[in-house]
Amino acid sequence: MTEQESTRASRRGFLRRASLGGGLGLGALLAGCTREGRTGAGKTKRLTAAFSNGGLTTTFCKMGHDAAKLWGDLLDVEIIWVDGRLNPEKQREAIEMKLAGKELDFCCFQALQIGSLVEPVKQLAKRGIPVIAMDTLIAERSRQRDCGVWTLIAGNHTTMAEQSVGYLMEKIGGQGKVIHIGGASSHSGAREREQGFKKIVARYPKVEVLGGGVRWCDWKTELARNTFESLLQKSTEPIAGAFIHNDDMALACVPALKGTPHEKMVITAVDGQPEGLAGVKDGRIAATSVNPASMIHMMSVVIGQFIVRNTETLADVPSEIPLPVPLVSKEAGNLDAMFYMSDASHCLV
Repeated sequence: MTEQESTRASRRGFLRRASLGGGLGLGALLAGCTREGRTGAGKTKRLTAAFSNGGLTTTFCKMGHDAAKLWGDLLDVEIIWVDGRLNPEKQREAIEMKLAGKELDFCCFQALQIGSLVEPVKQLAKRGIPVIAMDTLIAERSRQRDCGVWTLIAGNHTTMAEQSVGYLMEKIGGQGKVIHIGGASSHSGAREREQGFKKIVARYPKVEVLGGGVRWCDWKTELARNTFESLLQKSTEPIAGAFIHNDDMALACVPALKGTPHEKMVITAVDGQPEGLAGVKDGRIAATSVNPASMIHMMSVVIGQFIVRNTETLADVPSEIPLPVPLVSKEAGNLDAMFYMSDASHCLV
């Protein structure tokens, strides 16, 4: 059997199992494909979708990419990928150039900066192509549909931060100096994480935020590490804790503690992808809130193909689809489940 034949056989096996209602209940998910979306003798028409997220150098985005590709194959959707390269202008340019004239059934974008993708999304809307926002806002919530965004599929970033920072406060006894390392100031999710941090810390008058507030590091691990080290030098007394906006930056900062008065610092983060989960397991970080990269991208494929194959309208689709964002710690008892669900062969969380 050739590799192509093997892939087709695997897909047929998956669809057969799904139709029996096993696993995640994908029999119900795929039931919507029995309407106008079928052609010929019961064969589902192959769709084409364009995806873009922040940048494949980050764990979150690479996990999302892998999930979209896996679930696209299972659901017979060809995925055209546009890497955002951690730069809003480059992301927009790449989308405009790569997708010009392409025959697309739907698109799914994680905007690096609110407003940066509004014009290309408007152009796609004029062509009748549904656009799904993933994880971040393409435009302000009140303007999303006016710009051509059908729905936002995301976790609640404020909740992610509140959980992670709440756990941090519990571990440090609600007092002491803390560090706040942020993602990108133009990123709607990072701004919401900042809000969650402030909301929790406001309850603890004995907590001092070093540097006066968040230090934005644009999701860059080297910049986060350098910023973290400079903040460590501002205190000769042990710094109690740190909240860092993603696992990649948090794990990059941990080695800087060695040999300093701050070695017992409690660090919490956001993302909950395999490397971050490993960090919780071995004690490098204390906890992380899950930002479900794989689930966001997987659900975007699922919802997008529903819209097309069911010929759904805006009235049929909610403007926002929230996803769960559990806190992961040793005490929570959910580490094993999260490792399994985030594994590359599953891409579920």
